Amino acid sequence: MALPDPGLLITGASFVSFRLLNGKLESLVPTPSSALRKPWKWRNIWTSFVHSLLTGTWAVLGFYLHPEMAEDLISTHSRFSHSLVAVSIGYFLHDFVDMLQNQKLHQSWELLFHHTVVITCFGISLLLHRYVGFSVVALLVEINSIFLHLRQILLMANLVKTTVYRLNSILNLGTYVVFRISTLAWMTRWLVLNRDNIPLLTYTVGSVSMAIMTVMNIVLFYRLLRSDFLKSARDTPSEKDK
Repeated sequence: MALPDPGLLITGASFVSFRLLNGKLESLVPTPSSALRKPWKWRNIWTSFVHSLLTGTWAVLGFYLHPEMAEDLISTHSRFSHSLVAVSIGYFLHDFVDMLQNQKLHQSWELLFHHTVVITCFGISLLLHRYVGFSVVALLVEINSIFLHLRQILLMANLVKTTVYRLNSILNLGTYVVFRISTLAWMTRWLVLNRDNIPLLTYTVGSVSMAIMTVMNIVLFYRLLRSDFLKSARDTPSEKDK
C-alpha cells in the first residue's frame, strides 16, 4: 500500500498544531479586559500572528538557503520549501474552521473566500510538487501580515494612542506596499510572462486568484490608510477597520 504524500502528513500535523496552540493561548496570552467581548478573536489573532512570524521568516530562508529556486519557480524546490507550503495550508484550514465556528458568515465571508483561494492554489502546488517557488513568493506577503496582526492585537488591547501603535502603523503600511502589493504585482507579471509554460487550468486558477487578491488587497490598503493616517486625531480605528 502506497504511503501518503509527506506533504499531506505535514499539513495534517500543522492543522492539529495550530488548533492546539489556539486552545492554549488563553493561558499563554491572557485576554485583556478590552477584548473580553471577543475572547475567540483575541486567540485567533495571536494564532495568525504566530503563523505570519513563522512562515514569513521561513519563506525568506527558503530563498536564502536555495537561491536556485528563484530562477525556476515551477519545478525547482527543496523539501524545506515544500514543507512550508504544507504548514501554511494547515494553518489556513485551522483559521477557516475557527471562523466558521465563532463568527457569523456575513462578518467573515471575505476571509473565508480568501482562505478558499489560498488553500486551492497551495493545494495544487503541494500535490503536484510544482510551483512551490511561486507559492513561497506568495508567502513573502506574511512579512507584512506580522505588522497587520500586531495592529489588530494593539487595537483589541486598547493601545491605539501609543507610540508602539503609531510605529507599527508606519511599518505596516510600508511593508504592505513592498511585500503585499508589489509581490502580487510581480506574481501577476510572472504568470503572464510564463503563460506558455503553464497548463491552461493552472494558469486560469492562478490568474483568477491573482485578480481576486489584488482587488482585496487594494481595498484593505485603502481601509488601513483611511483608518490610521487620514482620520483626524480625535478619531480612533474601529473594529471594522481591522
